[in-house]
Amino acid sequence: MANHSATIENYKPSTRTNNGTVLSVRGSVVDIWFEDGLPPIYTMLRAGEAGRITIEVQSQLNENRVRGIALTPTQGLARGMAVENTGGPLKAPVGKAILSRMFNVFGEPIDHLPAPEEVEWRSVHHQPPPLGRRSTKSEIFETGIKLIDVLVPLERGGKAGLFGGAGVGKTVLLTEMIHNMVGRHQGVSIFCGIGERCREGEELYSGMKAAGVLPDMAMIFGQMNEPPGSRFRVGHTALTMAEYFRDDEQRDVLLLIDNIFRFIQAGMEMSGLMGQMPSRLGYQPTMGTELAQLEERISNTDTGAITSIQAVYVPADDLTDPAAVHTFSHLSASIVLSRKRASEGLFPAIDPLQSNSKMAGPGIVGERHYAIAQEIRRTLAQYEELKDIIAMLGLEQLSVQDRKVVVRARQLERFLTQPFFTTEQFSGMKGKLVSLEDALDGCERILQDEFKDYTESAFYMIGNIEEIKKPGQIAGPGKTHDLSKNEISHGVNPDAS
Repeated sequence: MANHSATIENYKPSTRTNNGTVLSVRGSVVDIWFEDGLPPIYTMLRAGEAGRITIEVQSQLNENRVRGIALTPTQGLARGMAVENTGGPLKAPVGKAILSRMFNVFGEPIDHLPAPEEVEWRSVHHQPPPLGRRSTKSEIFETGIKLIDVLVPLERGGKAGLFGGAGVGKTVLLTEMIHNMVGRHQGVSIFCGIGERCREGEELYSGMKAAGVLPDMAMIFGQMNEPPGSRFRVGHTALTMAEYFRDDEQRDVLLLIDNIFRFIQAGMEMSGLMGQMPSRLGYQPTMGTELAQLEERISNTDTGAITSIQAVYVPADDLTDPAAVHTFSHLSASIVLSRKRASEGLFPAIDPLQSNSKMAGPGIVGERHYAIAQEIRRTLAQYEELKDIIAMLGLEQLSVQDRKVVVRARQLERFLTQPFFTTEQFSGMKGKLVSLEDALDGCERILQDEFKDYTESAFYMIGNIEEIKKPGQIAGPGKTHDLSKNEISHGVNPDAS
């Protein structure tokens, strides 16, 4: 019997006998009967009018039955309908023509422009690069954001996570990094939106177009309202595009994923629909494997690097949640966003004591950088311990040495804030890009008490430390201001004593 295959691009209904028949439809789960020629796992099947309903085979139940998950809505699909075996897995378009475009999980453009012509279609299922091809050299990836470059340096070809609850600034930080990277690293940016709001996709597209960085960027979206199968596979589509630029074009790629938790969530929905027994907190039993299959493809090879920055929604701000714990294990840097810092107006709202990076060792960043970063952490940790004493007894009960620590810590907290290019229209402050050398210089001079006579507000939302020297921002001779416990706990900007 002749084997029939059809691709997504040239689908034609067929009446051949190796077509399947729908047995049952339960939401996104479809059981299909094949008389012979059972399709392998991950094969794409098409059904409905003009093959508009796409189903991916997830398991073979017996010699005639497969169970699949629909990547499109299943309205109109009924028992007894014919199902076409395309003979291959889900494919993604790759090539230079995909730059400056916006796609869905099937590689179809969603930016109201014609489909790109000069593209090659590749399977989204690839093995990670073998260990022999991976680069063993550790390099720093500068972002131009002071707090990240000084305390949580990112790795070229590594994976960094942005952890935080809803509304603490994960997406804003991601878009700022895209803006900074395209100008500094002559590579390609690929933005993958997994289960995020369509409003964010539209805003990002418009913002990147206005900033002039769209020509070096591609965007792939599996939106919040799409079926779980589509949200689960959109990350694989984005990675296939990124691997093309790394391996074929030999360029560095910045892959931004917003949000990796939605990938795990889509897998959890699929697992429940498929009838698998859930594990702790309702997560799928295969969560570790599914996440590893995606994350291990992001790597630094001898031809180029895929550097990934991933937003990770943390359910109920609980960092012990299984989704957050599993994601942590894959990352070379963890940037934890703090709701408390956001409420005090300290943006980016990164918690410097909970955030960490495997790159922050003296052998990689150098002795001076390491010493400054450790001293900053020590100063902020001491201030954290002193907050309880200040709240109960007041600042005047502290020793002179401890008061100096408090002043230093509060100046550092404010110096590590930064106005973003992507928030200019909201804040009215012009965005700043700060080099690592300038950021280290500023922190070192604050730690040496060079600015002990300046008000704290002078450090807030500036770029490098030279911007502090403005008239009216130096406390006058003899002018002191003790920090009351109320001001300490509520983040008011009084003058430093």
